[in-house]
Amino acid sequence: MKKSEWMSKRELINAYVGLGSNQGELRLQLEAAILSLSGLPDTMLVGQSSLYRSSPFQADGPDYLNAVVHLQTRLNACDLLHAFQDIENCAGRERPYINAPRTLDIDLLLYGDGIIQSPWLQVPHPRLRDRAFVLLPLHEIAPQWVAEAELLKVKDQAICRLE
Repeated sequence: MKKSEWMSKRELINAYVGLGSNQGELRLQLEAAILSLSGLPDTMLVGQSSLYRSSPFQADGPDYLNAVVHLQTRLNACDLLHAFQDIENCAGRERPYINAPRTLDIDLLLYGDGIIQSPWLQVPHPRLRDRAFVLLPLHEIAPQWVAEAELLKVKDQAICRLE
């Protein structure tokens, strides 16, 4: 069955996904992650933001490269989370402590208009509205999800759009 055929037969969910990296070849890791996301089963890449360089937020280490992508998927949120963790692990992600520098971080920011509260997944992402490195790229590709007041709240965080 062609991708276009299954797209018309099952309900699509719009998912917005945050990506970040501050170790290794940042741009290559984000590009590879986006390619991996677009190749997930029953998933299509709809759009992606520019890349943004940002200082670590409530953490130490080198600057991050960040982006947000818009996926349409038939996968449930738990399956997406597991796929994200597999992609992170393939990129050499280690978790020695909270907010440690990382080769790749992939977060499910929004999953349709759903609210998920579980021990392993919270959607909308609990710190989504506090971080310029999420809000600016999300606003770029989905302005309906970001209020101007939220952008003003994070205006003092160091961030620079690269492309």
